[in-house]
Amino acid sequence: MAVTVLTGAVMTTGALFPSTASAARPDTVQSSLNALVTDDRIPAALASVTDRQGRTHNYTAGVADLKTGAKVPKDGQVRAGSNTKAFTAVVALQLVAEKKLALDSPVDTYLPGLLRGEGIDGHHITVRQLLQHTSGLPEYMESPVFADFPAVRYRYFEPRDLLDGALAQKAHFAPGAKWEYSNTNYLVAGLIIQKVTGRPLGEEINRRIIDRIGLRHTYFPAPGETTLHEPHPKGYERETDDGPLIDYTTMDMSMAWAAGEVVSTNGDLNRFYAALLGGRLLPPAQLAQMRTTVPAEERGPGVRYGLGLTSTPLSCGGVYWGHGGTALGYRTRGGVTEDGRAAAITVTTTPTGAASRRVEAAVDTALCR
Repeated sequence: MAVTVLTGAVMTTGALFPSTASAARPDTVQSSLNALVTDDRIPAALASVTDRQGRTHNYTAGVADLKTGAKVPKDGQVRAGSNTKAFTAVVALQLVAEKKLALDSPVDTYLPGLLRGEGIDGHHITVRQLLQHTSGLPEYMESPVFADFPAVRYRYFEPRDLLDGALAQKAHFAPGAKWEYSNTNYLVAGLIIQKVTGRPLGEEINRRIIDRIGLRHTYFPAPGETTLHEPHPKGYERETDDGPLIDYTTMDMSMAWAAGEVVSTNGDLNRFYAALLGGRLLPPAQLAQMRTTVPAEERGPGVRYGLGLTSTPLSCGGVYWGHGGTALGYRTRGGVTEDGRAAAITVTTTPTGAASRRVEAAVDTALCR
């Protein structure tokens, strides 16, 4: 996706290593972000990286605001998009550990009669299949209501309104037959969490994860919220390939809910995934279930999907665990390795084609250098 940036707008926040080392060898993470801005014409890129020695550094490139040329805030808040799925899955698995939920029970056990449609029957779709995207449920974002997105940008959606858009379509395949990413799966998972706990999903995510591990810059927006709480780069999109850039920073993200509503920072996302993989959020049995994966090649070569968690191969060997997320105006990619390295990179538009692959490559660069 091509975007226009202000001339000479690349700025850096310094190098991870002492200045003498920086002078001898360019910082590869900063170089990757600079290239995303200058070569791919992305308005801004920002990253948080923890290296093999446990040292963390925040990077920025580009501008936070195309009109003013304002600097990108270090570790600024962004819409974390589908990283929310990992939060939702953790809450579901905590309920499994508490014996309030069973992964292989059908949806109808908790929400009788909810899932009915052409080829869709909640008697035959399990909680595990929701969390792993093997249910066959169609994508609610393909509902006609989202064909004119500007018209619904600030509209508040109840989860059931969104689900109706999915159930008006036919099933894509029989439950368990294959893997296919669908936000509808996490919409239903969120409804199950609310039914089992008797509390709003956002409250459960805040209580069970965000407050528990001290993610100070992360939150699940309250109903009706449309702005970000803390310093942030603006997010931009084009409504058509050749149209002008539109500022999509403010919007009602209830349309994403359990699948993508969380606001966070790159640093907090690294802390979340490190706490998760470090066993601070789930007992060993449930973490093992979360890390049991199936092939998910549509997300990239060698990528595998567990229960709200992906594993992605690294060029230097091994994998990193995370999820990634896209919301209008923001795309975040990254995760953590078994030995404690972490990287999260966000760009302030939705890149496609080669630019999208270069964002993924920037994560690999950060974790492998």
